Amino acid sequence: MVDTFQPKYTYTKRGVYYFSKSVPSDLRHHYFKTRIIQSLRTKSPSQARYVSQKLVSRLDDYWINLRLREAEIPAAHLLRSTPSQNINSLLPTIDDALDLYLRVKGEHKKNTFFTHSKRTVGYLKKSLGCRPLDQYSTADAATFRDWLRKKGLSSASVQRNFSSLKAMVNFTIQELGLDCRNAFVGVYLASDEVLTKRQPLSENQIRHLQQTCYQLDDDLRWLIALISDTGMRLAEAAGLKIEDLKLDHQHPHIKLAPYPHRTLKTKSSERVIPLVGSSLWAAKRIKESSVNEFCFARYSNEEVCNSNSASAALNKWIKTIIGTDAVIHGLRHSFRDRLRAVEAPSELIDQLGGWSLQSVGQSYGNGYAIENMSKWMRKIVV
Repeated sequence: MVDTFQPKYTYTKRGVYYFSKSVPSDLRHHYFKTRIIQSLRTKSPSQARYVSQKLVSRLDDYWINLRLREAEIPAAHLLRSTPSQNINSLLPTIDDALDLYLRVKGEHKKNTFFTHSKRTVGYLKKSLGCRPLDQYSTADAATFRDWLRKKGLSSASVQRNFSSLKAMVNFTIQELGLDCRNAFVGVYLASDEVLTKRQPLSENQIRHLQQTCYQLDDDLRWLIALISDTGMRLAEAAGLKIEDLKLDHQHPHIKLAPYPHRTLKTKSSERVIPLVGSSLWAAKRIKESSVNEFCFARYSNEEVCNSNSASAALNKWIKTIIGTDAVIHGLRHSFRDRLRAVEAPSELIDQLGGWSLQSVGQSYGNGYAIENMSKWMRKIVV
């Protein structure tokens, strides 16, 4: 049986169904026209009925939201504090800004980018609530700063949260062409008077740590040993693939490259690192015991490198072996000191550690050959 009933809010033109609904009079100031007309791109009555019902439902929800935004705040007289400006704002909220920021800027970003952004907005909402962007004032931003400090965050953490928030709001203002200022810019952020400097590990500590790694001989200890004589960052090492270990070369080495599951911190981080001492031992054990393409399948897969979990586990163990002040990143600090101690050229040190170039001249040429790097690396073996 042919369905000849005309679906509600539709009409036909040359057999094609169109949706047609008037804009409520109290909301017409939001629209250029008083009626919404849209082709449903179908000649089927049943499909037209289904699509028109969906459009009506979505419009009703949207119009309710518009009315709520324009309405006075319910029970405003009971609030301890109210937004300091633009109470009836129709601009995007901080949640809208977060969604836009993550959707557009989040492509090819690490998971930490999403985690940190969401955490920052979560803090702001707990402190001041979810408001349109122009309902936050500089005074509100100062209140948020004080709230973070009372929560126990260090000055460095407060600054990181504000940096994330400022970037997010600036991006939304520019992307959507909004006519408002960023309330989180210009707020005074004090520095910690005393910063605890991460100390490098001593030669005796490194020796003891490496000896213990030899004894336990498992994947966690291979990871520590690999870092100990290469100076790699933990994420760099944890995200390695078996193909990155070049053990058949005259000078065994790691060819460190970025991957979708683990990017590198800077362009200089993409480098070749000779394998010597404990790091060479660890690389051999990793290759002998490999079960898939990843050196540390416990922490890496095709989608992600979970270096935070690795950091927590390794730091906990290291503290029990060589002291409560020791952390895995201390090996990277030690690596630079050990190269200084054998009077290695600073440019070679930067190349081995993947540190940013200090001068334009360092970017010229191809850098030190692996033969020269291996010679200096052998001098630091403990």
